[in-house]
Amino acid sequence: MLKLRVALACALTFGALSPALAQDTQRFRTDKVEVIVETIARDLQNPWGLAFLPDNRMLVTERPGRLRIVDANGTLSEPIQGLPRIAVRGQAGLLDVALDPNFAQNRLVYLSFAEDRGEGRAGTSVARARLSDNGRALESLNIIFRQEPNYTGPNHWGSRLVFDREGNLFITLGDRFDLRNQAQNPANHIGKIVHIKPDGGAAPSNPFLNREDARPEIWSLGHRNLQSAALHPTTGELWTVEHGARGGDEVNIPQKGKNYGWPIISYGVDYSGKKLGEGTKKEGLEQPVYYWDPSIAPSGMAFYTGDKFPAWRGSILVGALSGKLVSRLDTNGNRVTAEERMLQQLGERIRDVRQGPDGFVYLLTDSRNGRILRMKPAT
Repeated sequence: MLKLRVALACALTFGALSPALAQDTQRFRTDKVEVIVETIARDLQNPWGLAFLPDNRMLVTERPGRLRIVDANGTLSEPIQGLPRIAVRGQAGLLDVALDPNFAQNRLVYLSFAEDRGEGRAGTSVARARLSDNGRALESLNIIFRQEPNYTGPNHWGSRLVFDREGNLFITLGDRFDLRNQAQNPANHIGKIVHIKPDGGAAPSNPFLNREDARPEIWSLGHRNLQSAALHPTTGELWTVEHGARGGDEVNIPQKGKNYGWPIISYGVDYSGKKLGEGTKKEGLEQPVYYWDPSIAPSGMAFYTGDKFPAWRGSILVGALSGKLVSRLDTNGNRVTAEERMLQQLGERIRDVRQGPDGFVYLLTDSRNGRILRMKPAT
């Protein structure tokens, strides 16, 4: 009888989850609410980005170069066919995924990835394609943006994809581990945020459209490696979180044409322990809204706006790789007022954070046996 009661309780709590997955749950206390973290899907290799389809299934990227659909029961589709040529090495591979704002009508999908440019060189690129009606292939794929120049190195690709309220696309780009002040050079895309039209080309509101010495796609410069980005739900402004080196992970609200300092200023030090740049402040360079020292290695973020965690409404949820946690940031206007570190006992590298259509929080774990997790209130 006791076993029957437990089984019934699991069924009521976890809904459509299969019996095997329903047992894979953990309970955690946070400052404001007790939560349950349950496994929705497993057997994903280094999942990187997640987007919810209109029918609540999920599109998930795997860094080795696979794109899959995951249904409500956690079943993984076969890899979707028709992906571009992807370089997979180090931190490189298939990265973020985003749906066109009019996906329900046009079925357009956007992917960021490390594009193999030949001769061992690669750069972050963004492709647009139509997801076939049966969901098995990408059709009419076009590369709408290429980061230039390209490099042979394996690190710091960015990149998150975020549509603004006008339907233009922000792309966050890494500095490709190049410390020769290339993130300060407006003549390239290294260490920049770019802002493009949905079919490619500079967005009409960009700050450098009429400068011959600058790339017209640039929105802001002086960034290191941005793997977190989201629009503020009230203001519509882009917020980002980027990796520092040893310390100096930053929350920023990138404004057009402004310079965020890397590698001239930083709140971190080099991996060798040596000082970076000229210190923490310099005239003409922007200060972060918030920073971490030591680093948590942030990746993925979402503003929480749902009704399942009312005490979190307005918070920013940030995943952490080396920190193996979710950071919840309280905000007041353009300020971060407090931080809570959650799910440290989980012991997982958190690659992406998304609010689902159901108001629950979804997480991707970065490992060779990666999972999709769902966080929900315990009550």
